[in-house]
Amino acid sequence: MKMKNALSAALALALTAGSFAWSSTAMAETKTITFLFTDDDQAYVERMEALSKEFEAAHPDVKVNFVSSGYDAVAKQLPVQLAVGEGPDVAKIADWQLAPYYLDMRPYMKDPEGFAKLHGDSLNVLRFPGVNDAQSINGYLASQTFNLPFVNKTLFEQAGEPLPKPGATLKEIVEASARVAKATGAQVPFTMDRSGHRFSGAAFSYGATYVKDGKFSFPDDAAKRYISDLYSWTQDGSFPKEMWGAAGGSQYKNMGDEFVNGNVVTYLAGNWMVNPFQQKIGDAFDWTAISAPCGDAGCYAMPGGTAIVGFKRTKYPETVASFIEFLGSEKVQREIAENYVILTGADIKDPQYKLGSQNAKDAMAVFLASRKSVPQAARDMERLKGSSAIYQLIVQRMSQLIVGELSLDETFAAMSADVDKTNQAIAAK
Repeated sequence: MKMKNALSAALALALTAGSFAWSSTAMAETKTITFLFTDDDQAYVERMEALSKEFEAAHPDVKVNFVSSGYDAVAKQLPVQLAVGEGPDVAKIADWQLAPYYLDMRPYMKDPEGFAKLHGDSLNVLRFPGVNDAQSINGYLASQTFNLPFVNKTLFEQAGEPLPKPGATLKEIVEASARVAKATGAQVPFTMDRSGHRFSGAAFSYGATYVKDGKFSFPDDAAKRYISDLYSWTQDGSFPKEMWGAAGGSQYKNMGDEFVNGNVVTYLAGNWMVNPFQQKIGDAFDWTAISAPCGDAGCYAMPGGTAIVGFKRTKYPETVASFIEFLGSEKVQREIAENYVILTGADIKDPQYKLGSQNAKDAMAVFLASRKSVPQAARDMERLKGSSAIYQLIVQRMSQLIVGELSLDETFAAMSADVDKTNQAIAAK
């Protein structure tokens, strides 16, 4: 994700210096907490920073050190920092495996029952059995996400190609996108973010099973068919190699700007891109989202989400709880939901999403309709320790396959070996 302070080194420096480099005199006078935030929507980032300032203004004894960084840096560094008792006091996360580090803010909140009523069952997403208390308040679900393809309608119209209808397979969507690109000269027929999560929606549609007998098991025959198809599309140019090959290792890479620039026919991403697209694309071309690609097992929209949580490493649990109560309040959650087109965990009655274009309205309607097409196996996987490692190894090995470092058979063998090592590491802990 593209943020204004995206360098890993800057993140590490900000978290250590910003949190701990205050003099003893200043610490006695001011309660300083660090809030680590990341998002694709720069306007949303700026508003969260402004909200932090608003909280400061209402609490003169509090300083909120707002740190914005790229998603990849957060995903890699935050678990390491928390494991050694460092890191931020509050953070936006997408990794549910951080549950052991959460602060239970219920004892410190002014109105924990009101907060729990507003956020309802969504708080259960953050509670891991045997890790967090069943009544704990660890933060709140900031967003619910679903992965679907965005399409450049203007390019489809110019090519005389009908948009893929509900029930279309991934193969049919990619082939239609390739025909559009050939007819219009568009550079990229089909792409997706360089992400194991983005990869996995279609994998479930193909019938892939990630977990068997309580252990990770990947790739099975269905996953191999999917990977083989993706590989063939990189070979014929339907899914350009550069999209995944441009970055190294398991690094995340967002492809949204290519879509905004009109270079991409079909882009698999999620509803968090609706607001940035309506802001950046304007009236340059028409676009929308289409239903989840289908496969032998079904038509699945990959679910995901983000949360804003407090960590028990903080020196100021009361301040963190107060800050979370403020950010998670009905007033702030309604503003965030409506202005930045976000499906919040809070039960906001009749949100009036600020959808300034018909394109955005149409796309959001498709995402809202997709909420019932979620594979339960994906929900279950989110709560398994090691799921992040599985997503990361998929990106790394797929990249090696796509750029020619590994053959298909070598990729399957490497993935299987990586999964075995992940299972062994989990068992050892």
